[in-house]
Amino acid sequence: MSVFGGMRISASGLSAERLRLDVISSNVANMRTTRTEDGGAYVRKVAVFSENYDKKIGMLGVKSVSIDQDKSPLSKEYDPTHPDANNDGYVEYPNVDILVEMSDLISASRAYESNVDTLNAQKNIISKALEIGR
Repeated sequence: MSVFGGMRISASGLSAERLRLDVISSNVANMRTTRTEDGGAYVRKVAVFSENYDKKIGMLGVKSVSIDQDKSPLSKEYDPTHPDANNDGYVEYPNVDILVEMSDLISASRAYESNVDTLNAQKNIISKALEIGR
């Protein structure tokens, strides 16, 4: 691995966690959206990541693979006065649970901070190494 390999890995982690934070924000913002462009309630989204490995170079970090929809069922509430109620009076609401989103938010923000700390430590190590020859 090159001198900057660790920095590349940390930078890819920063990008991945930033995407995860954006997806979580979107979920929270749409947690009561009952009508989307696709028709129907908003469906929770989840960022999917994979390792980014090259046989010649080695570990390159993490890469985003996709943003998938959560397969858990939508919740239904009885409210016949709601404009999006079905014939039985039930409204489908997103499958977004604020407690899950907040725990994911804390996890993503701590992982982001950890990558920032690692990146700063690597910068300091490189800086100190450059001072050796002085």
